[in-house]
Amino acid sequence: MPLTPRTRAARRTPSLREIPTVTARDGIGGTLAFKRDQLAFLGDGLARHGDIFRFRPLGLPMVMVNHPDHIRHILVDKGEQYDKDAAIFKVVRPVLRNGLIANADMALWRRQRRMMAPHFTPRTVSAFARNMTDETVQMLERWESRTAAGDTLDITDEIGQLALRIVNRSLFSADVGAAAQAFERAFGEANSILGAFFRFPFPPLSVPTPSHRRLRRAINGMDAFVSGFIKKRLNDEVATGEETDLLTLLLHSVDEEDGKGMDLEQLHHEVLNICIGAYETTTNTLSWAFYLLARHPEVEERLHAEVDEVLGGRVPAFEDLPKLVYTRMVVEETLRIYSPAYQFMRRAREEDEIDGYRMPAGTNVLINSYFLHRHPDFWEDPERFVPERFTPEQVARRPKHVYIPFGSGHRICIGKHFALTELTLVLATVARHHRLVMPEGAAEVHPEALITLHPKGGVHLRPEPRG
Repeated sequence: MPLTPRTRAARRTPSLREIPTVTARDGIGGTLAFKRDQLAFLGDGLARHGDIFRFRPLGLPMVMVNHPDHIRHILVDKGEQYDKDAAIFKVVRPVLRNGLIANADMALWRRQRRMMAPHFTPRTVSAFARNMTDETVQMLERWESRTAAGDTLDITDEIGQLALRIVNRSLFSADVGAAAQAFERAFGEANSILGAFFRFPFPPLSVPTPSHRRLRRAINGMDAFVSGFIKKRLNDEVATGEETDLLTLLLHSVDEEDGKGMDLEQLHHEVLNICIGAYETTTNTLSWAFYLLARHPEVEERLHAEVDEVLGGRVPAFEDLPKLVYTRMVVEETLRIYSPAYQFMRRAREEDEIDGYRMPAGTNVLINSYFLHRHPDFWEDPERFVPERFTPEQVARRPKHVYIPFGSGHRICIGKHFALTELTLVLATVARHHRLVMPEGAAEVHPEALITLHPKGGVHLRPEPRG
């Protein structure tokens, strides 16, 4: 009797178990259930099968893992064996191209990371801290007349414009003005279309459906936004040659191994990745942070007490960050509950073993921090907003890989230090003199699982002066 590939694998590794599979008998549903409510589908799968299970949306082999030991194995211990040639990155690659976020070419990724990493260290980020606080103060000044009138603001939109002003001032030394809103709209459109496509990838993106034509227009709009600033900087470089911003640093970056810089196409991809990554992290995290603070006045009171003690009413500086301990804990807890990059994937390049289970080559491995950060074995009462979870003592008690808002391993987010600095400084700058209040009768805000995790419908709050 001839051996099939499956029986050959079983003979090679007879002790390995097969990963539990979601079936019609589970009552969880299949592709349509995944499309209808991705978070509900995955939550039901975890409840039914535990921390590892297989499912096949449209026949695509996919495995969900949800234990810190699994995460460490995939991202750290065998990080080279699991690459980004996975389904979710194939979906976003039409937007992000060969930038660091979705790049599946390991040789190119390593080269780009070597060149870019020195510009994202805490020391380098400190040079951009003033941009973060200056733009926040200007946003608060624009709010003044609306605060006096008692207006309710779309905080998600306000923070989105702030995030783009900060990243573009840091990248291009430029005031983005009205262009920020156009970029926001283009990215929002792309995120919505790609989120739907990931849940139900039919028809292929190459087919010119109305939604795919809208996606192409959105991509063209974002590309025009980035290329306009790059062209202007290249012209300015001829005249000044000054290294005043991140774009100029990237233009001057040289790979230590081949002695060459990046070409203009690769530079465009990286700058677009930075714009999108910084915009998304800040917009969603701060929207959720202000929403959670408005719903938890006891946390807000402690935050205000720390800001008053450390700053005494002045604008925070980079040097204040070590003293803004509770403010940072508020940021960390917000990232636990609502990580913007709430899921990502790796592809098993070859057959592997995880916790006694056989992981076939070519499998798409899904890591979803929305559920990992709520794992009941590691987070007590996980739906509660408790910044004290991030005291040094509490952090030391937990496995490292049960909290991964920026990923982990050699492909950890390069913008982590920029993001945490920005989130903490913006939160402290607003909290000096303002609080954001829930309007009477406001409905609860729920997460919307697109490619990133959004507050569905946006967060709408009323700014009030403190005292």
